[in-house]
Amino acid sequence: MADHEIEILLAKQSIYELACQYCRGLDRLDAELLRSVFFEDAFCEYGFYDGRPAEFIEFAIKALESHAANHHMIGNTLIEVEGNEAYGEVYFRAYHKVMVESEFQDLIIAGRYIDRYERRDGVWKIAYRSERNDWSRTEKTNDVYFDAAPNGLRGSRRDDAVYNRMNRRK
Repeated sequence: MADHEIEILLAKQSIYELACQYCRGLDRLDAELLRSVFFEDAFCEYGFYDGRPAEFIEFAIKALESHAANHHMIGNTLIEVEGNEAYGEVYFRAYHKVMVESEFQDLIIAGRYIDRYERRDGVWKIAYRSERNDWSRTEKTNDVYFDAAPNGLRGSRRDDAVYNRMNRRK
């Protein structure tokens, strides 16, 4: 494999990990992690918010804090690397457990992140992000699993097990 091909594969892996870190940052309400995936001068275009990442992150954390749970997943990830710039289309599905009129509802939104990435000083980050929503569904929550397995371990926010590697040494 040629050095150029290896460089492209490494770039794609770095960019893919940005998508994973972005999802973790949203689900764990980790503003620091979210900030780390964007250049400060990046532009975020969501429709409901268009502007710099710092303000978007503040907006997103505040909105997600009121949810009982969130779960962002990425799917198809297509990245085209062109030197120190890359273009991506990353499919996502986002689950939100929200309180609506005194009952929990499941809001599921699916779409794509349409991104432009840059490599500056050897580091890949998001320079432009646009979220395009393709479909959504809202229905009453039905948590039968949690009723049947009340002692099952659950995810949480900033104190989630993923942040404590020592838990994996038992």
